[in-house]
Amino acid sequence: MKKILAFAGSNSSKSINHQLVTYTASRIEGHHVNVIKLTDYPLPLYGIDLEQEEGFSNELKALHELIKESDGLIISVNEHNSGVSAFFKNTTDWLSRLDRTFLENKKILLMSSSTGGRGAYSALDFAKKTLPRFGAEIVDTFSFPKFHDNFSKEENTITESVLEESLNDSILNFVLSLND
Repeated sequence: MKKILAFAGSNSSKSINHQLVTYTASRIEGHHVNVIKLTDYPLPLYGIDLEQEEGFSNELKALHELIKESDGLIISVNEHNSGVSAFFKNTTDWLSRLDRTFLENKKILLMSSSTGGRGAYSALDFAKKTLPRFGAEIVDTFSFPKFHDNFSKEENTITESVLEESLNDSILNFVLSLND
């Protein structure tokens, strides 16, 4: 049984990306999946002066340890102005200062969602290009457009069959990669 850590790159209390991560995690069987909220690991806005004056916080070290203990990660990024949120970028900035290769040997299912028709594709593309710099192996990606039109919160299910099938394929690819 592999350990999988799952989280969204959003700090919104109503994050659709967290809903997508939680739903995806519920679809994985035979492995231990830990769904967390990055807001439980608060980090100040990164700055070299702050790092030099205060060092690395216990919250950062705890998050780093969770990542290190995991065999794979499920990450869903939200989009702000065609990029990942400042919240997610700040988190990766801190993690990379603590350990430049904090994602080394980590298999990642990278996802994104938005209420618009592009499914936060620009943020997904940014993360897909950036995370390997920290050692990540992006196994598969999944973009989920028009979240409120294609996901039933009441039934906790994807209502659009093509999207459901695509997510199932991404989950399968991810899970199979953990056994490689």
